[in-house]
Amino acid sequence: MEPPVTDFALDPRLAATSAAVADLPLSHVRLAVDCRWPWLVLVPRRAGAVELTDLDQTDRVALVGEIDAAAAAVRAVGWVLDFEVAKLNVGALGNVVPQLHVHVLGRRPGDAAWPGPVWGVGAAEPYPADLLDRALAAARGALA
Repeated sequence: MEPPVTDFALDPRLAATSAAVADLPLSHVRLAVDCRWPWLVLVPRRAGAVELTDLDQTDRVALVGEIDAAAAAVRAVGWVLDFEVAKLNVGALGNVVPQLHVHVLGRRPGDAAWPGPVWGVGAAEPYPADLLDRALAAARGALA
């Protein structure tokens, strides 16, 4: 039996580096507050989940569908940032924050980390308030 959603608590490190976008049937969706990339984070609302294998088969299938939805939202955020997404990166590393979460981010040749991974490259660039509002609205609209 899956743990109830009410047992879910967002890791404070994820909360500190992202802004709430929406709740999908399985995942809480957040926008990484680094405007160098259009970047969403899906956090399955399952208490104690650390690995993809901690999800049952139904939840794993749901997560793949939510990654697909997040990809469209990443592209929408890219339009706001004037960042044409050429490649989508999807990853669930968990080396720093063990709570299961999946990064879905847009990449393009010549971006701040291209072609390497984005983690640890330079300092995060916070969104200006108006741009953050537009990015959140774009992501929410794409996920609706």
